[in-house]
Amino acid sequence: MSIVDVYEARRRIAPYIRRTPLVESPWASDAARARVWLKLESLQRTNAFKARGAFNAVLARRERGRIDRIVTASAGNHGRALADAAAVFGVPLVVFTPNDAPAAKLDAIRRCGADLRADAPDYDEAERRAKAFARDSGAEFISPYNDADVIAGAATVAVEMFEDAPELDTFVVPIGGGGLVSGVARVVKAIDPSRAVIGVELEASHPFHASIAAGRLVEIVAGPTLADGLGGNPDPETMTWPYIQQAVDRIALVSERQLRDAIAGLVAHEHVVAEGAGAASVAALVSNPIDVAGRRVGAIVTGANIDRARLADVLSSASQV
Repeated sequence: MSIVDVYEARRRIAPYIRRTPLVESPWASDAARARVWLKLESLQRTNAFKARGAFNAVLARRERGRIDRIVTASAGNHGRALADAAAVFGVPLVVFTPNDAPAAKLDAIRRCGADLRADAPDYDEAERRAKAFARDSGAEFISPYNDADVIAGAATVAVEMFEDAPELDTFVVPIGGGGLVSGVARVVKAIDPSRAVIGVELEASHPFHASIAAGRLVEIVAGPTLADGLGGNPDPETMTWPYIQQAVDRIALVSERQLRDAIAGLVAHEHVVAEGAGAASVAALVSNPIDVAGRRVGAIVTGANIDRARLADVLSSASQV
């Protein structure tokens, strides 16, 4: 994926996605001893950044030729975004998800008319089933992260951040399968290699952090996490691994308690709702697992699709914020 691909993606998806706000956060700035801006992809179409990659993947494939059927695996947000795009363009879609994916995400997938298969025990198995379905049926498999069109679409968020705050020198990005951080890193390093890209994984599930330490992509045993969008292992042959190795400056880990406190803090101080994965970059800043003192930081709040009951539980049990 080249920087040209990112600008082509931007042209393609512009009629369909929202340009989300980049807002300075006094609360996060005070906690991080830096100037912190929040990129509110929680306000994106389908309430997550995934709409960018989903629409680009469908539109790019339509430009290259006909697509009759799509299949994907998702922890929820990619499936919801792809279901939205598939509905807009009239393409049948099958979505495989874990059986414990948030109801807010599953209900939205159903409303778009996709064929939802929400019975896998975890994300890794959902991905295996989706790939098997693609092989058996001839449907086009669109990965939530291991896909050049998806990554290029996701990368458009970094272009907007640079345009709105060209002084940013540090970008903090949650890592699940690595599509978003790969795209952001590609843009940042193309514009100015001296600017930093910091990824955020979970103490409960951190395959890329472990892989950096091992010097090769390794498989981990993922634990339960509030950030369902960040859990599990990537495809062993994912294209995101070389991007992360070469262009992500470091990876920080956050705990479940830090995620809860970040979600509650966003509500209390910024009146922003974020899901667990969406709050990971903020958690890394306000709980200080990364030192960004004196820097100008852009943190991506990647999504807001959290079930009401889970949000109520987080708010009632969070530490003082």
